[in-house]
Amino acid sequence: MDKYGLIGYPLGHSFSIGYHNQRFADEGINAKYLNFEIPSIDDLPAVLSQNPELKGLNVTIPYKEKVMQFLDYVSPEARAIGAVNVIRVEHQGKKITLKGYNSDVIGFTQSIEPLLENYHKKALVLGTGGASKAVSYGLKSLGLETVYVSRYERPGTIQYASITPEVVQEYNVIVNCTPLGMFPKTEECPSLPYEAMDERNILYDLIYNPDETLFMRKGAERGATVKNGLEMLLLQAFASWEFWNGKE
Repeated sequence: MDKYGLIGYPLGHSFSIGYHNQRFADEGINAKYLNFEIPSIDDLPAVLSQNPELKGLNVTIPYKEKVMQFLDYVSPEARAIGAVNVIRVEHQGKKITLKGYNSDVIGFTQSIEPLLENYHKKALVLGTGGASKAVSYGLKSLGLETVYVSRYERPGTIQYASITPEVVQEYNVIVNCTPLGMFPKTEECPSLPYEAMDERNILYDLIYNPDETLFMRKGAERGATVKNGLEMLLLQAFASWEFWNGKE
């Protein structure tokens, strides 16, 4: 039986394990998906040697960047983003080849593209982690200019305190890549001048629990188009399967 799995730490609630095992059951695929909760990325070789049936892995926090040093090949997109979240495991005799890809960028780009109008030219990307890099890369591939937003002073970013009403009207696509507002802390949201938003704004939240975050609700009250991260998750799970089993 083929195996697939997820590496990360800690692995509490994981969308991937339920989705993939359900898919295997529904489609009669003789495979199972497992969680590999490893306290260090240096445990990856042990996971591979103890599971010779492994054909693919997903990678989550905190290893999307650290895993790259173990890979034999990294796709141009994943290299540009600086993060890998899908690994194809190939076996030739005793030799194992690991190939890294990024499905975050595919899921996000396919999910936000239908919402974009010709007046969406600039975007704020809230957060500076691995997901925000994929989001920024995806937005640029769709022709938008992006800027990162952080609580801290960093090169190439602006701070929340600097976001004026004029900024949210000019950068009218706003993507939340932070955990602010995620269950159970649903009363939190990024600090933005929501009162300046209107129907020309898109507020996209990578969070999918709850269905509607406070960030989304405050935007929707002003007429903004809002969307959560569930479709992105489904699309990137589908993309994972293509990377694992599709033609090279």
